[in-house]
Amino acid sequence: MAATRDPEATKARIFEAAIHEFAAYGIAGARVDRIARNANANKQLIYAYFGDKQQLFRQVLEKVMLDVAEAVPVDMENLDDWVDGHLDYHHAHPEFLRLQMWEMLELGPDEIVSGPARASRYRNKVVAVEAAQDRGAVRGDMPPAYLLALMTAMVNYIEVLPQYGRFMLGEDADPELWRSWVKFAVHRLAQVEDSTATTQEAESQNEH
Repeated sequence: MAATRDPEATKARIFEAAIHEFAAYGIAGARVDRIARNANANKQLIYAYFGDKQQLFRQVLEKVMLDVAEAVPVDMENLDDWVDGHLDYHHAHPEFLRLQMWEMLELGPDEIVSGPARASRYRNKVVAVEAAQDRGAVRGDMPPAYLLALMTAMVNYIEVLPQYGRFMLGEDADPELWRSWVKFAVHRLAQVEDSTATTQEAESQNEH
């Protein structure tokens, strides 16, 4: 008796194999036959389910973006948890940032994966920061999108460019010490009373 085909299980295996393939090799270097082999799936099924290799990459990236949005919500009430959530997720899922690096390197500005679902998630993040500003939980003298971008940059920088971490912090740097200083910096940036001349200068530049 022939085995019953389970399309959803097959798609899940393909997604998992494709995530690791694209993270390791990018779009150009990825091989559909290798994805099929690692997913224990027929190569033709990949084309049937997802289209060509670039379409598969787009769907893979959309999936990982959705996964991280669900795993690490924007919680401005507890910045320590926000930092921990991001750092822990990146350590458990290093492919997440790698996929975004490949997206930037291999796709032109008009091809970046910016569908409505992804754009909506970023808008929701900004709205969450704005709501926290309205409640007085974080500083309100900076545009919410700028505040979120700066905080995210602090958390992501050494995760995106680990070589700089080794160069600046040393090979034997304590990751927990780094984590504690990231938390300190995020708190200093976001704290309500931290209104400085730098903010006024940025607003002045924006007017010009």
